[in-house]
Amino acid sequence: MKTTSEKPAPDTRERIVRAASRLMQRQGYDGTGIKQISQEAEATLGSLYHFFPGGKQELAVAAIRRGDEEFADMLRRALDSDPDPAAALVACARTLAEELSASDWTEGCPVTATALGTAGRAPDIQQAAAEAFARWRELVFAKLSGSGIGEDEARALAHTVISTLEGAELAAQVSRDAEPLRSAGEHLARLVRSYR
Repeated sequence: MKTTSEKPAPDTRERIVRAASRLMQRQGYDGTGIKQISQEAEATLGSLYHFFPGGKQELAVAAIRRGDEEFADMLRRALDSDPDPAAALVACARTLAEELSASDWTEGCPVTATALGTAGRAPDIQQAAAEAFARWRELVFAKLSGSGIGEDEARALAHTVISTLEGAELAAQVSRDAEPLRSAGEHLARLVRSYR
């Protein structure tokens, strides 16, 4: 017999965050409801509010942080795949294209998809997204500066790389075609080589 003092299972919070991240990645912030998240996570609304008393906004921040970690892991692997940063960026764009295609073009950037729907009205969500982009730029900056590109140039290039990949991923998702990402990877590689 379950008593009211028992806490939800330890994996409940993680299931809720995963469900929110996946749903917001596909449907955006406004298109995703709390009830839908709780059903997808196989968790009660009480459990959801236990872990996220701030409701949907607090949950969206957690979902963005999860998406940030997942993208940063993929970016690290791609950047580490080749000592040449230009070749590593081609590999990164290719990986993004493969993952997007494998999801039937539904799972683009979870950070962007969640943050765009809240622009100007949810500062915590915007802050979490800004921190994610900054972390990704730092990973690219480290790769570029480690290859001999000057610090100022590497920092500016890191902004360009992340912005280009984000835009290309969105274009690939909308067109249901990997070409925008392939092309972005090739052109970013040329740009990086021009600085070395």
